[in-house]
Amino acid sequence: MQPPMLTPEIHQRQDREHLKLLAIFYFITAGLAVLGIGFLFLHYMMFSALFSDPNLWKNAKGMNPPPFAPDKFFGVLIWMYVFFGAIMVTAAVLNLLSGLFLLRRKHRIFSFFVAAFNCLQVPFGTILGVFTIIVLSRDSVRQLYEGRLYEEGNP
Repeated sequence: MQPPMLTPEIHQRQDREHLKLLAIFYFITAGLAVLGIGFLFLHYMMFSALFSDPNLWKNAKGMNPPPFAPDKFFGVLIWMYVFFGAIMVTAAVLNLLSGLFLLRRKHRIFSFFVAAFNCLQVPFGTILGVFTIIVLSRDSVRQLYEGRLYEEGNP
């Protein structure tokens, strides 16, 4: 027995629902990136307090002095904070924009690029990126973006 065939109306509705779900997940991913920025800032504040107190390193009992200058080591860490902060800000902005574009069915190629960028963010970004690429690759979704298929009630 064969499964029932999808009518074009059901297929269009399913495509619109998939795009809406993807947009929601992009908003969630953008929120997680903002949360990550907050965590990165908190981490910076803790390490800043730790490495800026020279007495902490001098009065450590039962421990040899560190083989590095704490302030110079923290200088290297600052560049790491800047690098990862820039990545998180970029991810938040790109995911927010892609979510908005998915809802409006505009800039399909931009959403492809954001999906590819998200594939680098293991594991949630990878899952979201792969599903986005699969959905946006459908001919029916491409037609939705081109305006050849009309929404219910909207010509």
